[in-house]
Amino acid sequence: MFLKPTIFLSFLFFFCATAVAQRGGSKVVDDSTRNVYGPNTTRWISEEDLFYDRKNYQTIDTSIINYHRWTYVQRFNNKYKDLGNIGTALYPVFPVVDGSIGVSTGYHVYDPYFFTEEPKYFDTKSPYTRMRIIWGGDGRAMTRIEFSRSINKRLSFGFNYRPLLVDKQIQRAGKGDRQTTSHYYDAYTTYKTSNDKYQLLINYRRIRHSVVELGGITVVDAPGDSTYASLFDENNSPILTEAKSVHLQNQVHLFHQYRIGNGFQLYHQSDLGKKVNTYEDDLTIDPRTFYDNEINVDSFPDVANDSTRFSFWTNELGLKGKIGRVFYNGYVKSRSYKFRYKYLTADTLDIPLTDDEYYIGGRLSYEHDSVTHLTAWLEYLDGGNYRAQFTLQSRWIDAKAVQLLSRPSFIHNAYRGSFDFWNNRFKNTTATQLEVFGKLSLGRIFISPGFKYTDYRDYIYFKEGDYAGTTQKVMPVQSSGKQELLSPELRMDVRFLRNLHLRPQVIYSAFLTNDDDALRVPELFVNTQLSYENMLFNNNLQVQIGVDFHWRSSYYDLAYDPAMQQYYVQDQIASPAFPLTDVFFNGKMKRGRFFFKYNNLVQAFTQSGYLATPVYPGQRNILDFGFELLLFD
Repeated sequence: MFLKPTIFLSFLFFFCATAVAQRGGSKVVDDSTRNVYGPNTTRWISEEDLFYDRKNYQTIDTSIINYHRWTYVQRFNNKYKDLGNIGTALYPVFPVVDGSIGVSTGYHVYDPYFFTEEPKYFDTKSPYTRMRIIWGGDGRAMTRIEFSRSINKRLSFGFNYRPLLVDKQIQRAGKGDRQTTSHYYDAYTTYKTSNDKYQLLINYRRIRHSVVELGGITVVDAPGDSTYASLFDENNSPILTEAKSVHLQNQVHLFHQYRIGNGFQLYHQSDLGKKVNTYEDDLTIDPRTFYDNEINVDSFPDVANDSTRFSFWTNELGLKGKIGRVFYNGYVKSRSYKFRYKYLTADTLDIPLTDDEYYIGGRLSYEHDSVTHLTAWLEYLDGGNYRAQFTLQSRWIDAKAVQLLSRPSFIHNAYRGSFDFWNNRFKNTTATQLEVFGKLSLGRIFISPGFKYTDYRDYIYFKEGDYAGTTQKVMPVQSSGKQELLSPELRMDVRFLRNLHLRPQVIYSAFLTNDDDALRVPELFVNTQLSYENMLFNNNLQVQIGVDFHWRSSYYDLAYDPAMQQYYVQDQIASPAFPLTDVFFNGKMKRGRFFFKYNNLVQAFTQSGYLATPVYPGQRNILDFGFELLLFD
């Protein structure tokens, strides 16, 4: 195994680099004599910019534009769906080509709650604290606390704590009747020598995300393809009451580099982590008929208790540098992994549960100026899998092309739980995605036309159907054909009457090929915002007041299987179009931001709702409030 030599080399690298580097002192900023600190003296940078040697330090975000969009679905501009309540399983509305070309767990519905919270690395002149508290109606609450402090010019540390506590929205018994209980936190530190030859970043991140699975509801009435009128009727109750999913993930990340000379750096990156997914249900209380199949997997047939565990250690060692405007990088990478099923062992499967993966790759980037970058990334995995990715960012056009040949996930290849069992040997999947968007400013009008093209070969997905030899209704399948989707898109920002903004986004999607009807997307997808933005009361109050509108055409959306934590293709229930409308007031006074938002205005007048996912009602009409404080001492 390569892990123990890597540990030794990593520590040797750290201590040798520190010893070689020149020593120097720095003065701690005296922040007790005058109040000169604020958002402009607190800057942050991402690890990606540090890797590419971009001195792209940014001041902290104090904008109120779209500050009210605090839920994860709204943060993704409605391009993700959930089960109608904050913290529930997320899935992209449109195909996303990304991820590892090696093996993965296949459990991804809770990944955005972890990966979108990646730490930023701060350079502060004083202690920096941000506190954001959101009180949503009916017990929907989120808190975000971040702290960072530069001890001196070379050493800094910080942490983040982000709890998410959300009550049930269907048959809520009272305050504290939780559906989602999530606790995310991280801690990080940065260090660099006085001559900047050696630099180190290290962080630890952990999330425990627990969700009470409701299994959906029995829809009382469904008037055609328009709206559902009784989704929150007092007689409409959830199917499950005792089921629970838990997603536990933690990761230690290390990145350090040593500058040998101009344009030549040696670096090492390491990630050690685990991911555990569990599902539980008490079948003496919840109806067994909810599940299409039942397997006695242990000595407690009345209790479902399924779990998987994935642990990994990834190490990447490489060279990089910047010569003029050109950045280059070459690396070798290894990943040791171990996957554990609760009810399956390696001797019963055709796939290895413990193995090593070896990669080789490189990046090349040309930076014309601070906003124009052309980057290529190629990566090859021993055995034939690969990633080819090209990205262009400029003043006039943004473009991205990516192609992956990736291995099937563990849950697609094999699984055994209380209700499902299969053992497959799927082929690798090829995925290609190209997106191009122009950017043009004409006075008070900004326009961005473009398109996204997606192509799959040997696509693997979950599908509802009749499968011979089993009573299971939802199984993983691999398409023998191909899927091609073309989605032209138009985004605009029109300013008129001095302080009014209209921001429409329209996506039209057409399948060029969709063998097996494997992909499901709405034909039309619309986001629009109309807002008034201005400074009031002698510039003491900044406001954004407006309306958000979202609509997508009716289609047979993916349904959700809580026992497997997977979305799947179905043809039984159409999700009708619905005009989802929110009104909001965002404001900022000095260093404090706040918002008020009323969700789903249409339901307040029509008493009709919508389906976020088949048999899962979307957000009802309700008022949210949130505020934020920034402290710099």
